[in-house]
Amino acid sequence: MNIPWLTILWLLPALGGVAALAVPNTRPDLAKWWALAVSLTTFGVALGLTVGFDADGARYQFVEDLRWIPAIGTRYALGLDGIGLVLVLLTTVLLPILILAGWHDADHSGSLDHAGGRRQKGPHTYLALMLSVEAMVLMSFVAIDILLFYIFFEAMLIPMYFLIGGFGVREGTDRARAAVKFLLYNLFGGLIMLAAVIGLYVVTARSGLGTDGAGTFDLRVIVDAVSAGELDAGTGLVRMLFLGFMFAFAVKAPLWPLHGWLPDAAVSATPASAVLMMAVVDKVGTFAMLRYCLQLFPDAARYFAPLIATLAVIGIVYGAILAIGQTDVMRLIAYTSISHFGFIILGIFALTSQGQTGSTLYMVNHGISTAALFLVAGFLVSRRGSRLIADYGGVQKVAPVLAGTFLVAGLATLSLPGLAPFISEFLVLIGTFTRYPVAAIAAASALVLSAIYILWTYQRMMGGPPRPASAEGPGAATRPMRDLHGRELAVVTPLLALLLVFGVYPKPLLDIIDPAVTHTMSTIDEQDPTPTIVVPTEGDR
Repeated sequence: MNIPWLTILWLLPALGGVAALAVPNTRPDLAKWWALAVSLTTFGVALGLTVGFDADGARYQFVEDLRWIPAIGTRYALGLDGIGLVLVLLTTVLLPILILAGWHDADHSGSLDHAGGRRQKGPHTYLALMLSVEAMVLMSFVAIDILLFYIFFEAMLIPMYFLIGGFGVREGTDRARAAVKFLLYNLFGGLIMLAAVIGLYVVTARSGLGTDGAGTFDLRVIVDAVSAGELDAGTGLVRMLFLGFMFAFAVKAPLWPLHGWLPDAAVSATPASAVLMMAVVDKVGTFAMLRYCLQLFPDAARYFAPLIATLAVIGIVYGAILAIGQTDVMRLIAYTSISHFGFIILGIFALTSQGQTGSTLYMVNHGISTAALFLVAGFLVSRRGSRLIADYGGVQKVAPVLAGTFLVAGLATLSLPGLAPFISEFLVLIGTFTRYPVAAIAAASALVLSAIYILWTYQRMMGGPPRPASAEGPGAATRPMRDLHGRELAVVTPLLALLLVFGVYPKPLLDIIDPAVTHTMSTIDEQDPTPTIVVPTEGDR
């Protein structure tokens, strides 16, 4: 009997979230341990899929394909490729860590009952939302039916909206405004994509790709038809469909200038929820660019690649420059993510194997490094009650482990050699240089800018003499700064270990990613540019 492992993968956190809501209100700790156990079990399933995955085998493995809505040609079709697999691993690794990091985030967020007492429903709802986001993200990584993907691509916005608006760290209208901004940006992008999905369906029906005169949403069927030149659509229509898909993914990613929702959402959410959004949810956008934009519309992708690469470079430099000028440490980290997503998108649309391999690896490494830096910064803020960089100083003298972990995470963010993001950024720059040398040189300038914002921030917050309680910012807590304790060390230790391991030995990930990228390059009929070597003549010597 074939076990539906991919269904089990996403259904575990989905049902686990429902069960968390059913835990008695008087047992919030039981809900927390239950959610942690569910997330660890999901990670175990992902590890099992990794062991059973043959990187050199079929493009999509563990395939499940069932009739769903025959009238419109859509199916419950799941399949896992190498790119999806490493992102599934990233998601399932981070969720137990984020649940631990946010262990007390919702302890005081319950609603008031009629007697004025507080119902302890906060942790239950919070954990259910976290697990539901995980389930929907995992489904997005394994769906190979376009309509099925679209449903979960949009549905994940709802629990994320409530995590920001209902459990954020800001009070009143600030977090509500940030949540609405997040939702409206992404819903608008999703509506544009829906029009493109419908348009693509009409094209497949006209091309006779479905049955009984209907179209199809099966990614495999449509990609094969595109490769064989059997899709009945003109160049202008294909470009419009590409832009419909790309717009939604660029909002989710986010690509400059569609990034406006990210900084507010990141600083309004709890650190754990913000990491879930930036390190996991936003990766669905860049993943979808590789799976859908390139494979469904290869000619349009080639046509728009210079424009998208230009926007990506602007985002890289823009995010880094704005990060330098921030006074809020959490907002600073949010702007660094805009810069990093620019690198990921640049590598994708360089249309080279090195660029796409680097981008995929960058998705994983950015998730780990951003999680480490944002969570450590969150632990720091929880101690003093202020996000302002100016309210800190001398932390390395009173909390050396906290300061050290912040430094390692920060160095990873600036892609220091020996830490995981370096090799992915290096591959992106190499892959881009062979196609767009000017863009690669401009993007490389962000290496200097990132060193400025990370090292300057570390110097101001961790160096110098310790700030006395009387010198702390308005509203800051007066309790002494303490170092990381057991639960916090359990959060940051695996993240730092992964940064070090993948920094010196990325081969296990690259062995999974490379064949999938090779298949994508073959599908879109794209070859790596041949490097040109200028040989000086006798007159030039």
